[in-house]
This record gives sequence, structure tokens and C-alpha cells, in this order.
Amino acid sequence: MTDPTPPAPDRLPGRLPARFPGWQVAWAAFVVAVFGWGVGFYGPPIFLQAVQASRGWPVSLVSAAVTCHFLFGAVVVADLARLHRRFGLVAVTRAGALATALGMLGWALAAEPWQLFAATLVSGAGWAATGAAAINAIVSPWFSRRRPAALSLAYNGASIGGVVFSPLWVALIAGIGFAGAAGLVGLAMVATLWLLAGRHFRDGPAALGLHPDGDAAPAPVPPAAPRLRLRGDRRFRSLALASSLGLFAQIGLIAHLFSLLTPVLGAGGAGVLAGLATAFAILGRSLLGWLLPAAADRRLVAAGNYGLQAAGSLALLAAGGEAVPLLVLGVALFGLGLGNTTSLPPLIAQQDFAAAETGRVVALVTACSQAAYAFAPLAFGALRDLLPPAPGLPGGSAPALYALAAAVQLAALLVLLLSRRAGASSAARSAPPPADRAAGRIPHGPASGRTPAPGC
Repeated sequence: MTDPTPPAPDRLPGRLPARFPGWQVAWAAFVVAVFGWGVGFYGPPIFLQAVQASRGWPVSLVSAAVTCHFLFGAVVVADLARLHRRFGLVAVTRAGALATALGMLGWALAAEPWQLFAATLVSGAGWAATGAAAINAIVSPWFSRRRPAALSLAYNGASIGGVVFSPLWVALIAGIGFAGAAGLVGLAMVATLWLLAGRHFRDGPAALGLHPDGDAAPAPVPPAAPRLRLRGDRRFRSLALASSLGLFAQIGLIAHLFSLLTPVLGAGGAGVLAGLATAFAILGRSLLGWLLPAAADRRLVAAGNYGLQAAGSLALLAAGGEAVPLLVLGVALFGLGLGNTTSLPPLIAQQDFAAAETGRVVALVTACSQAAYAFAPLAFGALRDLLPPAPGLPGGSAPALYALAAAVQLAALLVLLLSRRAGASSAARSAPPPADRAAGRIPHGPASGRTPAPGC
């Protein structure tokens, strides 16, 4: 007698993959993040030194080129969602890898300042196509319930990129020159991302007949909502402001932390602590990604993350430049929140905005925060130059930098706490009909007792 039960969807021969490929996509996004951050984020500070040493140009001029790199990247990121819709993930990712490689060569071969600034436009565009908003666009279509874990996995590539590429750039530039290093790394990046994009980013889950998280049945789609005018939306403005403040403090402190710790711990000890911060960043992001409850208020979680980093900055301040245990504690606390500062805004956007708006929100929040942190190293450096040196520490007042970082982090915390009430009221005005929520079309929002915002 023939078994009337049809085969499970994931076993239909020649039609559907035997295993849910979403996690393979997340691992591919991890590799994109390794190259994206390793070249586009951690590379420019090292390029600054290489260009200044070889050309003899003023440090201020080359520093302005680094800022230009990040600022133009912010302009491209703001339009990234539209580029993905028009050209697709494969083409944009491949173009980003090519732009990064060509931009790096431009940095290495620039004979005049205008050529250097032209190269920053190309490298900045490449960074935009392989950075935070791009990773979210790659991973998010495949996951809903498991999105925190999937994004945590993918964004950990950013930390690995810093661990691998920071020393690799130094070694390659010393061994084969800046142009040789740029050519070798650029070729590896283009070849790797070209293949990965073609293999894993060509089809989304819908094209394969699959559903997010590998679920057997599709989630009902809520009725289409009118396109949000984000400029006047308090949820968007508060998220963009908090993310900008948090990353401004984070990048500003990271840029100067090594030189502030070196007089106390030596170069070796400062390097170990820098590595400790990265290790704790991976740990903190992984724990949050796997343990974050589905119903958790993600704005509250992000506020706690900024509070954790502020506690780290205050521990560094309390160390007085001498108490090594407090220095270690401060770096560990600061590091625990390091990765989540990048990965939490997309998760907040998933909870606060409709699915159709999430990509645009993430891209614009990323653009705003990137435009803000582009000036952070300059601002923190100016503070070091303006204030008298602290005893035993060169180039400015370390306590003032730690205090500034803590103050900005606490400001980000306050913005998120205050925005929870605004977000709830905005959500109440745009909430879907009760029948939609009852049918399971809209996942529950923050466990605050208030009406949840439309999610995805």
C-alpha cells in the first residue's frame, strides 16, 4: 500500500536543500565582516601611518583622509537598501570588494593629496558595502526568531577582522611595502567575496521555497503599512542618536587606548589588554545573541550595554593610571559591550519597525553613527592636546578621556531609556488591528505591558 504522506519539504529531490542554509549564509556573512572590518575599519589607522611615513605629508592631512573615508561611506550606507533592491546582494557585495581593493591601491600609490582623497571615496564606498548595514541585509531575510544569534555570529567576524588584520597589515607593509600589501589583500578579498556572494547570496529563502529560521510553515504576512517618514519618527531619531553617541565614545576611546595604557603597562602589556578587549567583545556579543529572550525589551538591553561600557570607562578613570587591576577590569567591562554596540541597533529596528522598513532603518542608523564616529578620534585627540598631561601619561589627560567616554555612554543610555516611552506611544498609534496580533502575524514587542511596535 502506498504511503499517502508526502515527503517532508526539505527532502523533496531536486527542489529544496536537505538542510536549512540560513546558517551557511550567516557564516558567509561572518567572512564578509572579517574582510570588511579588517580592511575598511581597522585598515585606515594603519594606512595613515604608512602614508605619512612614506610621503611626509602632515598628520592632520592624512587624518582628514581617514575621516573622508568614513564620511563618504556613511553617504553610501544611507542608500544601501535601495542599491540592494536594484542590483541585488551579489552584485553590491562584489562591487564593494572591488571598490575596497581599488581604494586600498589608491591609498598606497597616491602621489598627491588630491589622489589620496579620491582614493578615500572609493575605499569608503567599499566599506559601506561590506560593513554593518550590509551584514544585516545579508542575514536578516533568513532569520526572525533566531536573528539575534545569527547576527551575533556574523558580526563576530568584525572582531576577528581586527585580531587578524591589524597585525597582518603591519607585517605585510613592513615586508613587501604598502602597495604590495594592498594588492595581495585586495586580491584575496575580491576572490573570496566574489565566490561567497555567488554561492550564498544569490537566492533568498523565498526563492528556495523556505521560510525564516527553517520553519515548516510561513508566518502570515501583516497588511502593508504606509512608508514611514523616518525623519519625524521618534523611535528612529532616538535609535540613531543613541547609536551615534555610543559609537562616538567607543571609537574615540579605542583610537587612543593603546597609547594611554603603554606608559603604565609597556607596549607588550598594552597589546595584551587590547587583545583582551577584543576577546571580551566576542564573548559579550555571543552571549547576548544566544541568550537574549525573544520578548526582551531590546532598547532596555542596549541601555544596559551602554551602562556596562560606562562602568568600564569609570573603572579606567578610577585606576588613576596606576592601579593595574582596575585597568584590567575597565578594559574587560568596556570590551563586553564592544561588539553589542554594533549588533544591537539592527535588533532594535527588527522589534520597533515593520519588516518592510527594517533594512532602511538599519542603513540610515548606520549612516548616522558612522558620520558621528568619523570625527571621534580627532575629538579625543584634540582633548589630549588641549589639556595638560596627566602624571606619567604622555600627550594629554587620560582621566579626561575616560570621563568623556563615560559621559557620552551614559548619554546614550539615557536616550534609550527615555525613548522607551516615546517608542511605546508611537507604536500604539501604528499598531496593527488586534486580529492581526492574535493571528500571530506580529511578534510580541517589549515585555513592558505596553502595546508593541510592529516587528518582523
